[in-house]
Amino acid sequence: MNIPAPMQAYIDGLLAKTSDPTLKSLFADCFLNTWTTTIQETADDAFVITGDIPAMWLRDSSAQVKNYLKLMPVSDEITAMVRKVINRQMLSITKDPYANAFNFEANAHGHTDDRPLQSPWVWERKYEIDSLCYPVHLAYQYWKISGKADIFTETAKTAFGLILKTWKTEQNHADSPYYFLRDNCPPTDTLTNDGKGTPVAPTGMTWSGFRPSDDACTYGYLVPANMFAVVALREMSEILRAVYGDEAMAAEADALKAEIDAGIQKYAVVETAEFGKVYAYEVDGLGNHLFMDDANVPSLMSAPYLGYCDVADPIYQNTRKLLLSNANPYYHEGKAAKGIGSPHTPADSIWPIAMAMQGLTATDAAEKKELLGYLLASNAGTGFMHESFHKDDAKNFTRPWFAWANTICSEFFIDCIENGLA
Repeated sequence: MNIPAPMQAYIDGLLAKTSDPTLKSLFADCFLNTWTTTIQETADDAFVITGDIPAMWLRDSSAQVKNYLKLMPVSDEITAMVRKVINRQMLSITKDPYANAFNFEANAHGHTDDRPLQSPWVWERKYEIDSLCYPVHLAYQYWKISGKADIFTETAKTAFGLILKTWKTEQNHADSPYYFLRDNCPPTDTLTNDGKGTPVAPTGMTWSGFRPSDDACTYGYLVPANMFAVVALREMSEILRAVYGDEAMAAEADALKAEIDAGIQKYAVVETAEFGKVYAYEVDGLGNHLFMDDANVPSLMSAPYLGYCDVADPIYQNTRKLLLSNANPYYHEGKAAKGIGSPHTPADSIWPIAMAMQGLTATDAAEKKELLGYLLASNAGTGFMHESFHKDDAKNFTRPWFAWANTICSEFFIDCIENGLA
């Protein structure tokens, strides 16, 4: 796709503020990557692939266009493209609210041997709370920044209703019809217990089968995803009242938000000897909890970025200290960098997405500058960011074309440039 003049002018303005040649090149390429390589437009909507996988994830596609929202007030072309992406997302949710990734058309591509049999529109049916949070959050931001309510169609309202129904159903997963089974795969690609996942007890939170990494949850209440659901429900409620005038549906969203948030505070806040009160990553309502953070978003690290809490919140700060320590089994320090990785990628790998999120939520300039240095070096001469790289060797990386990593790292680069750190 051609680069709109306002987009190029924005890039040029930022490039003029830094003299770092690596940053200049990386920022421009990463910022443009989604726009120039991943969007397939139709008359009514737009399909956004992740990069090297030819499917549209509701999560990734939302995150991939986030950087362009700020340019909507000066570009009708950019506004129209974001609107089309949201239109496709809402339509996809109405086809299957439990699916995380979709095909361009009903071509039955993707993981067709998974059970139960999925729609030919669906690439993969791993149920993840964040897949439903992201389109609501993107639509809300579109509305607030552009001032336009044209995305709030009847299809969008139907999608909102399905999100509410799904999250309420999954507050008591034992009664849910959802299960997921995949044969001949790593354990993280399927669910135990005949596809229902490990047992849980009701907590007020809503259950998730999989994490934003698309890996199976250890315990069914994924805390950062529930935090994101609280934010999305708050935004959905405002939309339902202000745009649709539906007080009853807005009140339903408010009630669900309150139940989920109360569940987080009751079951996910854990007292530790070393860090004080922290948020667990996953819990099951039966007394079990998991201390870690995954490299994707939503993560515990991203809670203030998503709008769940203030960055100065004491429990968040305690949690942050835990996450950036050996108490997090996926925190790694090596010759190339230090940061958070994921069980989704090889051992001792660090994710640029996680480093960018650490930087975007950091309040210390020295921490931001250190992370910027790691990220610039991690491109390993390729000109782009990657899914992960080995802590001792940035040239040992996964996924050479991962648009979400390019997007969120360019967001952090903008933060650094605008604050005079680069």
